[in-house]
Amino acid sequence: MNHRSGYVAIIGQPNVGKSTLLNRMVGQKVSITSRRPQTTRQRVIGIVTAPDAQFVFVDTPGFQTRHGGTLNRIMNRSVTRSIADVDAVLWVVAAPRLDASDREVQGLISAEVPLVVAVNKVDAVGNKNELLPLLGEIHELAQPKAIVPVSARSGLGVDDLLAALREHLPERERLYGEDEITTASERMLAAELIREKLFRSLGEELPYAAIVEIEKFELEGGLRRIHAGILVDKAGHKGIVIGKGGAKLKEISTQARMDMEKLFGGKVYLEVWVKVKSGWADDLGILKRLGIE
Repeated sequence: MNHRSGYVAIIGQPNVGKSTLLNRMVGQKVSITSRRPQTTRQRVIGIVTAPDAQFVFVDTPGFQTRHGGTLNRIMNRSVTRSIADVDAVLWVVAAPRLDASDREVQGLISAEVPLVVAVNKVDAVGNKNELLPLLGEIHELAQPKAIVPVSARSGLGVDDLLAALREHLPERERLYGEDEITTASERMLAAELIREKLFRSLGEELPYAAIVEIEKFELEGGLRRIHAGILVDKAGHKGIVIGKGGAKLKEISTQARMDMEKLFGGKVYLEVWVKVKSGWADDLGILKRLGIE
């Protein structure tokens, strides 16, 4: 047998481009992205199938070293659990240098698990010789099996990255069907797409404490009827999300619906409203109900 399959955890500090890299490798959006750190809050599975290999990537939340709270503790626990249950680890760092948070993430990686490092955002470095000190530092610090410069945005180096990872997967048949790209339900994907548009549309206007709950998801022939609530922490945040005359909420909903129709391959009726739920990020019951545990 010359076919390889296995699980690969993608780890890194917030905002190094893990989710963008996963989407690039999969070829479709399975993990949401934004310029804001800590966009990913749950483990997301992305599946890449090639003729001679199948990569089952586990996109973990960015490991949080600066903030506490129940939500961040749960996300950090998700990272450490993911690392323990995989065949290889893909550590993503952003060029042109490491910082203290990168080193803290590296300290989580077991020496028993093959490690490949993706140095992302190299397209932003004009003189590629400037990368040499970074590559040397990574080699000395982590002793990885391979270090691959990539650009998740353009796709530069992604084929080389997959080739490097393949060498460290066990020989076995596919773990999932050839056409599968994620294990996430459409319900979860819908919630995440709304949350992505929330972050992208509002930028720094909206504090971190916002999440989306799908209250109804019905399939009627080829039409999906989705009713969703955006939970915010304070009454003042509700007006920010709704916007003047409801314009901002309409913009968020429209953009999310268009992405859903593209991903699901069918028409979507989407209704979204905003609810105030103070302290949701520290409420274990709410977090569990939303699949964050």
